[in-house]
Amino acid sequence: MRREILVTCVGLLLAGCSPPLSETTGSQVKTPAADTVDENAFHQGLMVFDSHLDTPALFHTEDYNFLERQSWEIDGSQVDYPRIVEGGLDGGFWVIYTRQGPLNEAGYRTARTNGILRQSAIRELAAKHHEKVELAFTADDADRIVSEGKIVIFQSMENAYPFGTDVSFLETFYVGGLRMLGPVHFSNNQFADSSTDSEVLYDGLSLLGEDLIREANRLGIIVDGSHSSDAATRDMIALSTTPIILSHTSAKAIFDHPRNIDDALILELAESGGVIQMNIFGGYLEALEPSPKRAAALADLEARYGTDVPNMDEATLAAWNTERQAINADFPRPRSTYEKFMEHTFHVLDLVGPDHVGISGDFDGGGGVDGMSDVSMIPKITADLKAAGYSDEDIEKIWSGNMLRLLRQAEAARTSTLTSIGIVN
Repeated sequence: MRREILVTCVGLLLAGCSPPLSETTGSQVKTPAADTVDENAFHQGLMVFDSHLDTPALFHTEDYNFLERQSWEIDGSQVDYPRIVEGGLDGGFWVIYTRQGPLNEAGYRTARTNGILRQSAIRELAAKHHEKVELAFTADDADRIVSEGKIVIFQSMENAYPFGTDVSFLETFYVGGLRMLGPVHFSNNQFADSSTDSEVLYDGLSLLGEDLIREANRLGIIVDGSHSSDAATRDMIALSTTPIILSHTSAKAIFDHPRNIDDALILELAESGGVIQMNIFGGYLEALEPSPKRAAALADLEARYGTDVPNMDEATLAAWNTERQAINADFPRPRSTYEKFMEHTFHVLDLVGPDHVGISGDFDGGGGVDGMSDVSMIPKITADLKAAGYSDEDIEKIWSGNMLRLLRQAEAARTSTLTSIGIVN
């Protein structure tokens, strides 16, 4: 059923592969324990989706090659086709991200162009590698694509800033394949307050933001509350005609960070039928001890460039980004651990159960922790869920079932007339 990994021997992870001889001793290399092989085979047999893949940001960069296995330790990348296969990932939502800029017409036009280019890059990848990946527009598409041994490419948008003050632009992106929408990112925008902006503009959604949620419902798009303030998330839950998702979020009860949500809001989300996808992003998992050398380098960067990154011109932003990446290479960010991620995950599972929980690595968008550096390592999560006593059905829900349920609910509630005029299936 599953791709090449069922017929090839990848690191001796699968049953039926004869162990190779050691080049130095001629003796056989030790094979993995039977239970390890069985756990991996179980994971490989699941439908496994990640709800927030930031990898499209790499598609047009000079050194990235989707078909070649790369390395987080060497180049910082976390997702490519060989590692997808090794990790048993069937695909998920690939992100159209646009950085926040000024709330004016010039900013909106620039962002709209960037958003269209990012969506085009996703569609271009699907066309170029059509034998291995395929665009999905419905939940049924995902079932078929996986059965054909391909990787599923759904599209989501992180930050609706490119729409400006005209929510009808959402339909343009919908026709191109957009099926999940997060209204806001790190800063407040025209639609909603952000969880990480110190200023409160609307105490939730703006009136335009309410129109955006209605338009998403009309088209059959899942609403994503990640990065939104708690008040905005509650507004989305109340207003949306279908359950919302938090595509990459962690538990405030474990670490009190503005990007995380408290137990009360998690319970409200679950009661409405929604889903929280647990986020493998170290900065949201625990307080990390900063490196003095890194802090000094960042302070120098700030002194020379200032802090208004969203409003930098393209040349200045490019120079700032180059220096920021050099700092990351010379003085790496402190990292959280896989164990801390699982602590968040088990807390939320204990709180609301497996019908309302999923997984997101936030890979290629800052995600990854010690013990879970890239997508090839995600079978560990399945093994730990099984060890904790979760059933096969529960684990399938966590990896894909809950997310696909939300998509099917959004599809069923769609009131758009696009179907009748033949634009979508």
